[in-house]
Amino acid sequence: MTVADDQGRIYAGQSSSARKADRRARFLQAGIEVIGVRGYAATSVSDICVAAGLARSQFYSAFANREALLVDVYDLIQDDALAAVVAALDDQVDRDRRALVVAAMTALVGSIGNDPRRARISYLEMLGVSDAVEQHRARRRAQWVEFFENTLRSEVGPDFVPPGGYRSAATAFLGALTEIVSDWSRTAPPRPPIEQIVETMVAVLGAFVPDLT
Repeated sequence: MTVADDQGRIYAGQSSSARKADRRARFLQAGIEVIGVRGYAATSVSDICVAAGLARSQFYSAFANREALLVDVYDLIQDDALAAVVAALDDQVDRDRRALVVAAMTALVGSIGNDPRRARISYLEMLGVSDAVEQHRARRRAQWVEFFENTLRSEVGPDFVPPGGYRSAATAFLGALTEIVSDWSRTAPPRPPIEQIVETMVAVLGAFVPDLT
């Protein structure tokens, strides 16, 4: 079906807003590819445009600058990882505590760690860019801490408090998880199987939550 924009203009059966969304998605995927392989410092706007097959004018209609693209690429990676974890948890019908953790960690490693480009952007390329980027990364990290905290509370119940409290436990686990996944993603093949990485994370979380190991 042909769709017209607010002014009735159509192009290749797409509205103006749909074309903009498509171009933005192409720039984001190009960002994952180029920044994830070359690194942010070595990536130019021209590099992104070439990879996306789009013009510089189209880039600047979607992003204020190269840094804005980096932040949006990072958000896409984080959103994908969170969605994967939530879906994995929802699929666990029996709600066994260990099975829940294994499913969640397998989904997270699969979403970020299995793709060295996504892992590099998440754990390396966001560092030292600017104060604004660091503040954004800290906010996203706080969202993950809150997610882990809320998930732990809902699964363990109100009568249990992990050593140091929920927030400290969630923060400590997230820090360990970040280092484990980052290191694993950079390991030259053959890497340890994903199951081995997940077991390590289960053991780390077992220091705070009962009935995991």
